[in-house]
Amino acid sequence: MRLQGKTAIVTGGGSGFGAGIVHRFAEAGARVLVADIDAGNAARVAAEHGQVACTVDVADGASVDAMAAQAIEAFGHVDILVNNAGITHVPTPMEEVEEAEFDRVFAVNCKSVYLTARALVPHFKARGSGCILNMASTAGVSPRPRLNWYNASKGWMITATKAMAVELAPEGIRVNGLNPVMGQTALMGRFLGDDTPERRAAILSTIPLGRFSTPDDLAYAAVYLCSDEASLVTGVCMEVDGGRCI
Repeated sequence: MRLQGKTAIVTGGGSGFGAGIVHRFAEAGARVLVADIDAGNAARVAAEHGQVACTVDVADGASVDAMAAQAIEAFGHVDILVNNAGITHVPTPMEEVEEAEFDRVFAVNCKSVYLTARALVPHFKARGSGCILNMASTAGVSPRPRLNWYNASKGWMITATKAMAVELAPEGIRVNGLNPVMGQTALMGRFLGDDTPERRAAILSTIPLGRFSTPDDLAYAAVYLCSDEASLVTGVCMEVDGGRCI
């Protein structure tokens, strides 16, 4: 029960890494607001774990503000914010990515972190404590070709995590990130573009431990970084990547 008594918001909590984090947070004793743009997925995951569901568009300020208000109303306060929601464009030459798709990637992957900070950092400051966990990626450390603007958004996330950590440390607020290697989630097909056994084998050949990440891999790391066991850990973007970035 490493998160006993803690309250958390997990964006993108209705599937993939987010659903895995919700599961392990609940198992560790936390109360969780499962926030997702897909209302059905949010409700399903919340019901599975006896938690609270919230429909949110993390790229919309009013929607994020409503999410924060719902969490505070439901729990009384928020201890942990997990910025997990994210999207990608399919593998495409950088100059051929449509402007609307570029804007959507940066709105969901980057602007959302600003919006959740605007909504919840004052709450954390007033309490003199808080923990923010951002889902970055190995793509921000060791980019793969033809995912250029996704890579760039995750590089932004890594820098934002460190900048937030430095600024918020005097307020008692910790900020960390996770850098997963390509994972076995619904987004895998979009990352691969051409999802064939040969393509998967080519990606696996770049991961020394020889497998893709799973929701549990990220969830166990998230439990540690958001627990009091990590009370001296801030500004870290932990690679959960099977050695991909060595």
